[in-house]
Amino acid sequence: MDTATPNAAHRRPESATFWLADRLHATRRVAPGSARTRRVPAWLLLSLMLTLTACSPPSAAQPDTAFDGPTARTWVTAQCDLGYRSPGSEAHRLAGDLILAELQATGWTTSEQTFTYLDTPVRNILAWKGEGSAVLLGAHYDTRPSADQEDPDVPVMGANDGASGVAVLLELARTLDVDASEHRVYLAFFDAEDSGYLNDWDWIVGSTYMAENWGAAGEPPLAAMVLVDMIGDADQQVYYEANSHQALSQDLWAIAGDLGYGDRIIPQIKHRMLDDHIPFAQRGIPAVDMIDFDYPYWHTTQDTPDKVSAESLEAIGRTLEVWLEGN
Repeated sequence: MDTATPNAAHRRPESATFWLADRLHATRRVAPGSARTRRVPAWLLLSLMLTLTACSPPSAAQPDTAFDGPTARTWVTAQCDLGYRSPGSEAHRLAGDLILAELQATGWTTSEQTFTYLDTPVRNILAWKGEGSAVLLGAHYDTRPSADQEDPDVPVMGANDGASGVAVLLELARTLDVDASEHRVYLAFFDAEDSGYLNDWDWIVGSTYMAENWGAAGEPPLAAMVLVDMIGDADQQVYYEANSHQALSQDLWAIAGDLGYGDRIIPQIKHRMLDDHIPFAQRGIPAVDMIDFDYPYWHTTQDTPDKVSAESLEAIGRTLEVWLEGN
């Protein structure tokens, strides 16, 4: 499959004149970054608990029996309850702290990769557990500052476009039997994915930075990378993505079919995407984008939690859980 020519417009049908190199190798005003590990202080955990109150999903120190869609959906609500999570905002900072707190509560080792982009602080979050060949699951946690498909003066809440992928990863952090996977599993929460074409911003800023710096803090080579993005739509239609690794896509979609999700995780190519999997694919890593781009509320004010289905989250989460625990 062609991984060299994603869309000229983010997540739109591909322009034949657009080349990935034009997007990824453009000059970026990025300060040197750092990766560090820290614990979320007790006062911040208490603050987050008071902010989220009863909407917070349960945590568990040990894996549960299986990925649970309703529990994952509570993570969508928890993120949206913080507000619009565009880079540099207070809600965005709280969302990152919430993710860190849950990962640490479920026993994952965590680190933060921070840098500055166009005078805005950017923070990627990485968690890992287990031993063996390294596999990375990723999602972005920022939201678009402008609902430019509808009203550019209003931000996007990002219940599906951002929060759904994060919700899947956080529920996997709770339920995944990492020992059974025989992998070192990495969970990556990418920042600054969704501000492209606004105020001179590029797309996929956080994932590009992580991919370019992978190994700098001792991370092992990756055997595979799977991105989950916009996968919570109640009318779920997740097709093969044309820039994704063909064999890995076939493996994942076959598992989904075996689990009874073949009517919603559909083994046919439909879209070609510029998304957070591309910087990893460019480095020769088998990378797959699981994305439902047939979503009418994309980059509008209507991307709200009522559009997100627990069943859709569970279809993706169970597919990834079985893939990891069975490989």
